[in-house]
This record gives sequence, structure tokens and C-alpha cells, in this order.
Amino acid sequence: MSVIQSDYYTSRSRKLLKQFDKFLTQSRTLLVKRYGEVQAATMHRETLDEYERLIPDLPYIGRGNLFTGNLVQSAWALALYRVIWRHGGSVEEAGEIIHRALETEVNRKPAFLRRLKGKLRLSRWAVRMMQNAARRSQRREYPGDWVFEVVEGDGRAFDVGMDVTECGIVKFLQAQDADELAPYLCNLDYLVYQATGVELRRTMTLSWGCEKCDFRMLGDGESMEAWPPRFVEKHCGDSAE
Repeated sequence: MSVIQSDYYTSRSRKLLKQFDKFLTQSRTLLVKRYGEVQAATMHRETLDEYERLIPDLPYIGRGNLFTGNLVQSAWALALYRVIWRHGGSVEEAGEIIHRALETEVNRKPAFLRRLKGKLRLSRWAVRMMQNAARRSQRREYPGDWVFEVVEGDGRAFDVGMDVTECGIVKFLQAQDADELAPYLCNLDYLVYQATGVELRRTMTLSWGCEKCDFRMLGDGESMEAWPPRFVEKHCGDSAE
């Protein structure tokens, strides 16, 4: 078992808080529209305070891990959710605000750059990186990390896939007693892939208690509309009754 670096995130607290503050500032109109100027300003400060309290709880998953950014952003979402809840909101309300905030963020980038990112995501180089990361994940060096395998596609049904059997975000939210938020964060994947011109197909996720998350990606496609969420994975691959 590798030594866990307990100060990995706390030593970067100032930078992490600055990044999150920028994200909240850019998304401020969403809170203002829902709660008004005064309450939105209060919630902004409270969300930063909540995030600062969460930083030491983030699990170390190794340097250069492909998913570290996802894990950090899940703490952003959790901090915002907790503050929205304290101000009388629901998980559905928090899910929508988080979705709209990320939508605003990804759409700041020019469409051609987003499309280029999508092509790079499915390139041979990127797939090799995923395969190397998948092999490392199987060693289970870090309890809070992802564990997954890469699935080769045929270029017709899908180009490349991932079967994720352990998810760092799901584990982190479970440890924080916030399981109910996980499906909303999973749903953000459709938004991100759609923005880059990559079609994401998925029939199950760990956040719904399924055996795995079965990501299947196809270039030059369109992911399903990300909001309102359809939660097609809720039935773990079975047809909805």
C-alpha cells in the first residue's frame, strides 16, 4: 500500500479556493436569479467556507492521476449542495444549478476548441493513456481511487469504452453522507461529452447501485440532452417498467 499524502490538497488550499471562487463568480447570476442578490452573496461566502472544510477530506489518489480534477470538482459540487440545502433548497435544485454552472463554464470555450478536445479524447494517444491508467488502477494502491478497464470498440457501435467498477466520486460522496448527489454529478458527463462532439452511451452507473459504469464513446455523435436528467442508468441496464 502506498503512503497516503495527507497534505496533498491542503498544501494547495489557496490555489484550490481561488479556482473555485472564480467558478462561483462566473456562475453568480444563477444564484442571484434563484435567491436574490443579498442571499446569493451570502451563499457564495458560505460555499467557499464549506469547500475549505472539505479540502482535507479529499482522498489522495496519486500524482498525475487522470481523475484528480474530477474529484476536486465533486467537492465543489458538494459544497454548493450543502449550502443550497441549508438555505431551503433540494438535491434536485442543487443538481440543476450545478448543471447550469458547468454548462456556462464549458461553453466559454470556442466550439472548434471543444470539438478538437473531443477528437483528442478518442485519439490513439489518449486511448493508450487510458489503458496505462486502467492497468495502474487495478493495483488498487489508493483506496479513494477509480478502478476501471478500457473496452475496445469497433468504430461502429462505439469507438472506445470504459467499465468502471470503483468510482472515486461515489466513494467520496458516500463518505460524506451525500449519496443522493451522485446521480446528478454522473449526469454531468453527458453535458461534457456533448460539448466536445462525442456521443456518450451508458446503461448503468455505480451511483445507482449497479455493478459498474459502462461508458461507451462514439466520435461525431450527439449525447442525450443532459437536463432535465433522464437517469437512464437507474435500472442498471434493464428496460424501465
